[in-house]
Amino acid sequence: MKQLADGVWHLNTFFLPNTINAFLVDDVLIDAGTRQSGPRILKQLQGHTVNAHALTHAHPDHQGASHELCENLGIPFWVSERDADAAENPELIRERQPHTAMARFYIRIFMGPGHPVDRMLGEGDEVAGFEVLDVPGHSAGQVAFWRDSDRVLILGDVLANMDQLTGIPGLHEPKPYLTPDPEQNRRSARRLATLEPNLVLFGHGAPLRDTRKFVDFVEALPQ
Repeated sequence: MKQLADGVWHLNTFFLPNTINAFLVDDVLIDAGTRQSGPRILKQLQGHTVNAHALTHAHPDHQGASHELCENLGIPFWVSERDADAAENPELIRERQPHTAMARFYIRIFMGPGHPVDRMLGEGDEVAGFEVLDVPGHSAGQVAFWRDSDRVLILGDVLANMDQLTGIPGLHEPKPYLTPDPEQNRRSARRLATLEPNLVLFGHGAPLRDTRKFVDFVEALPQ
């Protein structure tokens, strides 16, 4: 586990670095990889206090180990208002994803069991010193976490810093065959670009500290 900013640590949930990320923010674990990720995450959390688990969104590669981690650590589960039902009943993820072969494949290999949600997150809520931002598109209830004091942004899958098929680094929109509303997702990306973050943390891909690169990429997206 690597520290990226004050009170912010990066966890690899997959055997390839930066492929599927999670983050520990003070005492809150954000995202949980796939259903195979539990032991890997628990090992990295040793020696750290974890008092809650939050999701950026309820997709199989972010909620996969949520139930295992909440049960093992005895911590509450926090999910956005519009993704809470899918976090509790992952079969809803299947219904809400585009009906494509790739979406079905990701669900089959990555999706974990549901878990009761203890707190529903909404716009303006506070999580470990970060403000919750409503950024739907890739999922109906996707949220980002923003800390204005040092301009750190955890944005889930609004954008990725790698191609999820090839693994090649670089900024990308999420794959359309995994994104129910790409146009809304672009609007969410434009909202985040106005923040001009100093550090951007992605669900997929390495951290980015180049503010101009992030803003320029978003500004060049199709309208």
